[in-house]
Amino acid sequence: MDDVPGSVGTSASFSLRLGQTIFSSASLLFMSLGVEFYSYTAFCYLVTIMGLAIPWSFTLAVVDGYSVLVKCPIRQPGMLLIIVLGDWVLSTLTLAAACSTASVVDLLLRADGSYCPPKFCSRYQISAAMAFLSWFLTMASSLFNLWLLPSL
Repeated sequence: MDDVPGSVGTSASFSLRLGQTIFSSASLLFMSLGVEFYSYTAFCYLVTIMGLAIPWSFTLAVVDGYSVLVKCPIRQPGMLLIIVLGDWVLSTLTLAAACSTASVVDLLLRADGSYCPPKFCSRYQISAAMAFLSWFLTMASSLFNLWLLPSL
């Protein structure tokens, strides 16, 4: 069986998981720098989802790193199914959080009154952008692993 680039246990998967961890951490960091994020439900939702995405991605990055070093990729259908389902759920939640955050920031910027100081709004925009990048990498990981699933 050929290795699908990006599937669990490959160096490409390690890179994807590392990117997910970095972008999720950056999104959480930029959102948390503004101490007013708790005033809006969408911002709290993003913080919660990034709090779930960081340990998930970091744990799978460690598993991928170990699999690459030992040269023994994970090929158990049950484990792969759990990883694919976890990635699907997490990517859906991440996309919802990124979209809701981006829309709330856009609403705050376009409102007649100044509801959001420019310093905080730019941080919230960067946080939403990092969440979108994290979503993209999570969805890519899920699709690569889904591609591998039928061949097991």
